[in-house]
Amino acid sequence: MYLLNIDTRELELFSEDNIPRYAILSHTWGPDEATWEDYRPKSAHHRPPRRHGPGHAKIDACCKLAKADGFQHVWIDTCCIDKQSSAELSEAINSMYAWYARAAVCYVYLVDLNRYTPPSLDAALQADIKRSRWFTRGWTLQECLAPDRLHVLDASWTLIGYSLSDLISSITGIPAKFLWDTNIRTASVAERMSWASGRQTTRTEDLAYCLLGLFDVSMSMIYGEGEHAFDRLQHEIIKRYDDQSILAFG
Repeated sequence: MYLLNIDTRELELFSEDNIPRYAILSHTWGPDEATWEDYRPKSAHHRPPRRHGPGHAKIDACCKLAKADGFQHVWIDTCCIDKQSSAELSEAINSMYAWYARAAVCYVYLVDLNRYTPPSLDAALQADIKRSRWFTRGWTLQECLAPDRLHVLDASWTLIGYSLSDLISSITGIPAKFLWDTNIRTASVAERMSWASGRQTTRTEDLAYCLLGLFDVSMSMIYGEGEHAFDRLQHEIIKRYDDQSILAFG
């Protein structure tokens, strides 16, 4: 996997048996995100990167926070996946749940939350958190389930709280025990699938791809297949669990 070195702001490639301690970011994408090309390892043919705009500012803020927390590396989906390589993209999507689970901490960045004043997590703030776009996206479902530690942050990168499992449970309908320390594999297939209800992705296929880790299955990525991706997901889940309840979500 690629990790971003906080000091050099360059990507470094690590083998599975040599991955260092790292922080990971959970966020929603905006219109001007950074890319792998902007942070790729230096080479003789590598143009100097452009590192301006809100996407790069987000990476800088994440790196600054991670460094203050004692990390040397971070993983951020916008810049740590070479999306021009279908093989690397497929590997990343199939590995993403494990990567979030392996991270020492997950920073949950709520870019649309602007009014936090510590230390009070009052009813008005909870209502604002509930309206965050982060709770509507398909990819962020696994990002709130896989990590052991969540640090929830507002738009100015101010810490709101740790884990907030009771609040997140009330917003998502996911039992707090699965957000805290209970293995989600103990939840039924139907229950896990219900957690994704109402969530959205930019591409139709990602509604299936973002759920691979929740069911511990793997699939090839075929962008352009549309809703057939969900049919393939159902097939893989049935093969693994012999649980026909998944068909209710067709």
